[in-house]
Amino acid sequence: MTNVVVYALIATLGTWLVTALGAATVIFFKRTNQKAMNLMLGFAAGVMIAASFWSLLQPAIERAEQYLSTPAWIVATAGFLFGAVFMWASDKIVSYARAKAGRCEKSSTERTNRIILLILSITLHNIPEGLAVGVAFGALHDGTQTAEALMCAIVIAVGIGLQNFPEGAAVSLPLRREGFSRGKSFLIGQASGMVEPIAGVIGAMLVVHIQTILPFTLAFAAGAMILVAVHELIPECQKNQDAHPYFATAGIVSGFALMMLLDVALG
Repeated sequence: MTNVVVYALIATLGTWLVTALGAATVIFFKRTNQKAMNLMLGFAAGVMIAASFWSLLQPAIERAEQYLSTPAWIVATAGFLFGAVFMWASDKIVSYARAKAGRCEKSSTERTNRIILLILSITLHNIPEGLAVGVAFGALHDGTQTAEALMCAIVIAVGIGLQNFPEGAAVSLPLRREGFSRGKSFLIGQASGMVEPIAGVIGAMLVVHIQTILPFTLAFAAGAMILVAVHELIPECQKNQDAHPYFATAGIVSGFALMMLLDVALG
């Protein structure tokens, strides 16, 4: 048990590090290269969509058939929908918090409150992503199909890490343009990933101690990841596409193809 929890912690510390690397772009730039950002967001979306099926839903169905008497399709569908609804609810809270923050006056006190509100909203948004990584590494505990489960976990961590890079930059760069120092912009930007190691450890421990919830939690993580990819990453990467209409789309296709190759060929 200890090993898989440690693996989950290391992997989610890695996704947090990638968030910090994205936030660190504020030290060198005041704005991002939109074309590069679109390609990266599209690639991350493709990775997450592929990982959601081959690394999460497919193992969820297989393990539901192995561990549970409930039909596998019911468990997988329920977990998937619950994950999507949970992510939708957290996104609604984030949107409300950001709208409320935007109405704050720019006095010193209100500015501080606005920063705290944004950090809390982003933290909530990252909980399902940390859980997805933790659940994937927790699946290694049962000792069955270890190589496949390990590849599944690595693929998910890579996908979430890729989408965390632009997320960190998307927080720190606007703060810099708003007048914050580079150091403060970086600290706030990287804070968006701080909750992922905590959520990852919790997810891994839940799966280890309650083996029968593994199929549901895998499907839950898939639902959360699909909603993030379809609702956030794909629309965002398709912005400002007049000059290069297929640039972000190429990122989506290449990300999907790469993760499919890794998971199917190596898993």
